[in-house]
Amino acid sequence: MTDTHAHASCMGSAANGLADRRLVPGLLVLACGLGGASNAWSQEAAATNGPVTTLPAITITSTRIQQSPIDTPASVSTIDSRSLHEGQPQVNLSESLAAVPGLQAQNRNNYAQDLQISMRGFGARSTFGIRGIRIYVDGIPATMPDGQGQISNIDIASAERVEILRGPYSSLYGNSSGGVIQVFTAPGEGPPKLGAEFSAGTAGSRRYGLHASGATPYDLGLTDYNVSASRYALDGYREHSGMRKNLGNARLGLQLSDDSSLTLIANHLDIRADDPLGLTQAEYDRDPRSATPNATLYNTRKTIEQTQLGANYEKQIDASNTLNAMFYVGQRKTIQYQAIPAAVQSRSPTHAGGVIDLKRQYGGVDMRWTSRLELAPGPLTVIGGLSYEQMNEDRLGYENFLGPASAPTALGVKGKLRRDEANTLRSLDPYIQASWRLGERWTVEGGLRYSTVRFSSRDHYVTGGNGDDSGDAQYKKLLPVAALRYALTPDLSLYASAGRGFETPTFNEISYRPGGLPGLNFDLKPATSNNYEIGAKARLGEGLLTAALFHIDTSDEIVSDTNEGGRSTFKNAGKTRRQGLELSWDGPVLMDDLRFQASYTWLDAVVRDPEAGDGKYIPGVARQSLYAALSWLPRQGWRAGIDWRYMDKLYANSANTAQAPSYVTTGLFAGYKHTYQNWELSAMARVDNVFDRRYIGSVIVNESNSRYYEPAMGRNWTVSLNAAYRF
Repeated sequence: MTDTHAHASCMGSAANGLADRRLVPGLLVLACGLGGASNAWSQEAAATNGPVTTLPAITITSTRIQQSPIDTPASVSTIDSRSLHEGQPQVNLSESLAAVPGLQAQNRNNYAQDLQISMRGFGARSTFGIRGIRIYVDGIPATMPDGQGQISNIDIASAERVEILRGPYSSLYGNSSGGVIQVFTAPGEGPPKLGAEFSAGTAGSRRYGLHASGATPYDLGLTDYNVSASRYALDGYREHSGMRKNLGNARLGLQLSDDSSLTLIANHLDIRADDPLGLTQAEYDRDPRSATPNATLYNTRKTIEQTQLGANYEKQIDASNTLNAMFYVGQRKTIQYQAIPAAVQSRSPTHAGGVIDLKRQYGGVDMRWTSRLELAPGPLTVIGGLSYEQMNEDRLGYENFLGPASAPTALGVKGKLRRDEANTLRSLDPYIQASWRLGERWTVEGGLRYSTVRFSSRDHYVTGGNGDDSGDAQYKKLLPVAALRYALTPDLSLYASAGRGFETPTFNEISYRPGGLPGLNFDLKPATSNNYEIGAKARLGEGLLTAALFHIDTSDEIVSDTNEGGRSTFKNAGKTRRQGLELSWDGPVLMDDLRFQASYTWLDAVVRDPEAGDGKYIPGVARQSLYAALSWLPRQGWRAGIDWRYMDKLYANSANTAQAPSYVTTGLFAGYKHTYQNWELSAMARVDNVFDRRYIGSVIVNESNSRYYEPAMGRNWTVSLNAAYRF
C-alpha cells in the first residue's frame, strides 16, 4: 500500500469511528500529518543510512496481550520509576498522574476521603474514594467488587511503574471500568539491599520508611523479594485535618520450576484521619485553611484498617499455551463520624444515624488461558478467562450523640444503634479476547465479556416505624470491544476502537432512597456507555508522541440526586455525552539525561437529556488541562526539574451555578544522588505552588449545604533523605 492509500484509509476509518463529525477533522489533520512527517523522517534516515535510535523495550500488559506501546491499539500511558520517585514526595499518586492525558487527579488535602480521580469524566461525581475506574496492584484488585475503589493502600516507594488504560479497551475489565489504573511493585534484584528514608515538610508532614529487597539463587526457591513499611503523619494544612497512616507492602517471587512461578502479595493499611469537610464560598473567602464549624463540633473523622493477601500463578503449559491464575482475599473495616445534627436524626425512625460502621470481607479469583497460534496470514493470540468476586458487608449505623436529641450530653461519639444490615455482592464474568496480526501492517483485536452482578441485602434492624428493608437486585450486560491497528511505518501507527461500558451502582449509592423512604434504592439502574476512539502514535527518536480523539455516549448516567441530613441519594440522569482530544509527549530532548513531558486534554462532557438539564456541563470535570515538565536526571550527581500545571474551572453542581475557578501552579525540585562503594545516598528538596496561588483543589459535587470547596495548599515544601546499603 502506498502512502497515499494509507492516508485515505486513515480518513475513512476516522470518519466511521466517531459519531460526532465536529471531532473528526482535528484528528484527521493530526494523525495524517503525523503520518507524512514520520514517513519523511523515515525516508530521510533511510536515504542517509544513519542510525535510528529506538525506545528501550517497554511492554504494556493492561490489555492482557503483551506488546509495545506503539503496537497497542488503545490509549495507554506508562508512568515509570523515575516519574514516580525522582523529585516527588512519594505520598500521593496524584503527584505523577498529572502527566497522563484524560486523567484528572485532585488532591483533596483530606485523607479521610482519599484522592478524587476521574478518567474522561468517569468518577468525577464521587464524594469519597474512587468510582467508575478499576484499580489493580500487582494484578490484585484495589477496587471493591461493587465498584468502589481506593488508592490509599498503594506504596509508591516500592512501585516500579503504573499503567493507565483509557477508552473502549477498559471494558474488558467489566463493571465500573471507565478506565483502568494498574500499579506494579518492583521485583527484587541482586544481593540483599536494605534502605531507610525520611522526609518532612509543610503542615507538619513527616514520613519514615524502611525497605528491603533482593534476589536469591534459583535453587533456594525464593527468587526475589521486596518488602517495605512506612508511616506518614500530618498535622494538617486546614483546621481539623490531621492524620496518620501506617502502610506495609510485600512482594515475594517464587520460581517453582522451569515453567511455573508464583508471586505472593501482602498489604496492610491503617489510617486515622480527621475530616474538615468542605467550605462554602463565603467560608473559603474568609479563611481557606478553616474547617466548617460542624466538623469540630462533631469531631468528624474516619478510621480505616485493611489487610489484603493475593497470589499470581503462571504455568507455561507448552510453547504455545500459558495458564494464569489470580487469587485474593481481604478485609476492610471503616468507621466514620459524620456531622449530622442530632435533631435531624431524631425526626424519622428510618434515619441511619451519624456514625457509619462498615466491615467488609471480600475476595476473588481470575483464571485465564492464553494460546499463541500461527494462523495465516499472521500470529493469533487467544485469551479465555473467568473472573469471580464476592463481598460480604456488615453495615451498622449509630447516632453520633448521647442523651436526648434536644439536649445531647455528648457529640461526636457512638450512640444508639439505628441501622443493621448484611449485604452481599457476587459477580461472575466469563471473557474472551483475541489479537490477530494480518501481515506486517494490520492487526485486528477484539473481545467479549459477559458481566453479571448480584446485590443482596438482609435487614436486621426492624423496629416500630422501620420495617424490613431487605431486597435483591441483579444486573447483566454483554460488553464487546473491537480494535483495528495499521502501521504506516515501524515508528508510526494508527488505530480505531469501539466498545461498550457498564457501571452498576455501589452499595454506598443505593444505601438511601429519595424522599426519605426506607430501604435500599434498588430502582437505581446501571449506566451503560458506547465508547469510540481513534488515535495515532509516533516514535520520534527515543520519545513517544500520542494523540487520541474519543466520543462516549452514556445512558442512565448515575448522578447525585439529593444530599441532605448526611444522606446522599442518586438517580439515573438519562443521557450524557463525553468527547475530547488527548495529546502527550514523553522523551529526552537534546541529550539523554534531559527529559521533557507534556500532555493536553480537551474534554466536552455534557448532559443530553432535557429532563436532567440538557446542555449542562457534568460537574467535577475540567474542560481543559495542561501539564509540562522538564527534568535533568543523570544516573548520579545533581538533578533538578520544573513542572507546570493548568486546570480549567470545575462546576460544583449539576445546575452549573457554582464553580471552582481555573488555576496554574508551578513546582520545582533539586537533589543529589551518589553511590559510594555499597552505599546509595540521595537527598531532595521540592517546592510546590511556588508562587503561592490561592485556589480550590477539588469540589464536592452537589453538596447540600453549598459546602462544595476543598482548598488546596499554598506554597509548600518537602525535603527528603534516603540511604541504602547493598550487601
